[in-house]
Amino acid sequence: MNVKKPTIIKYVVDIALIIVLSFMYYLNQPIKSPRVLYVPKGSITKIISQLKLQNNQISKLDALILRLLGSPQSGWIDMKETLNAKGDFLYKLTKAKAALRDVTLIPGETAYIFLNQLARDFNLDIKKLQDEYDEQTDTPDGNFVPDTYRVPIGLTEKELMGLLLKISNAKMKELSIKFFGNYNRTKWLHYVAIASVIQKESANTQEMPIVSSVIRNRLKKGMKLQMDGTLNYGEYSHVKVTPKRIREDSSVYNTYLRDGVPASPVCNVGVDAIIAAIFPANTNYLYFMKSKEGTHDFSRNYSTHLTNIKRATK
Repeated sequence: MNVKKPTIIKYVVDIALIIVLSFMYYLNQPIKSPRVLYVPKGSITKIISQLKLQNNQISKLDALILRLLGSPQSGWIDMKETLNAKGDFLYKLTKAKAALRDVTLIPGETAYIFLNQLARDFNLDIKKLQDEYDEQTDTPDGNFVPDTYRVPIGLTEKELMGLLLKISNAKMKELSIKFFGNYNRTKWLHYVAIASVIQKESANTQEMPIVSSVIRNRLKKGMKLQMDGTLNYGEYSHVKVTPKRIREDSSVYNTYLRDGVPASPVCNVGVDAIIAAIFPANTNYLYFMKSKEGTHDFSRNYSTHLTNIKRATK
């Protein structure tokens, strides 16, 4: 029996309509995602596979749709919302870019000050930020590499700490391998602790190897470091050190009361301070005093040191 042609056409039209409606339904299904989403570099197939590991609402069909929409952007994508229709979600992968903000950590600054800066700049909860920092690090300070970071707006406290620490850890490993041929966390932190004292005490980068030599020479002689800069830790980063503070501060950072270099870094240090800690200058200096010009007068003998103090305070 022959089927009439109009019946075949109607059947095809009905099937096509069902496909279109199903496709539209699929594109309008809600999908949850972080507001700021990281899209890896690579082919569309690779990108979808990586996103699917984080979100089971992603499917292989999405790869086909993306091929029609265009190539996804790589990097941090600002989805604007945490709940999007599937069609909007895929479209944003190809068109949207995350808004980035520069944040600068200067050498010598403490984690306490930097975390408060991050909380203000990115409108985050300082307690949550501090809790995440404590959770993801093993020392109170010295975990960041001073630099200008381009940070996506919209990250959570956990995501922001994870990102900055990941970048810093990678840089530290790179530097350690460059200087030592390997990366040993304990050994590296020892030099970061020395570098943090150098960073706090030096007037400029030229002085750093000389300050480092003073630290080495005093330690060799069993002398306490007795350096004010070690008391500019944490929240006291910019607080003037007074005789009263020296007497009363019982922290591990008080090198007037405790022997050796503080077990934990005093601050976050730059590459110049690290190099100076590893390669101190060859001197016999044991003392230094800040001059009226802002640099330091170095001396071997205590009598000369006293003369430098009188000159500076006259």
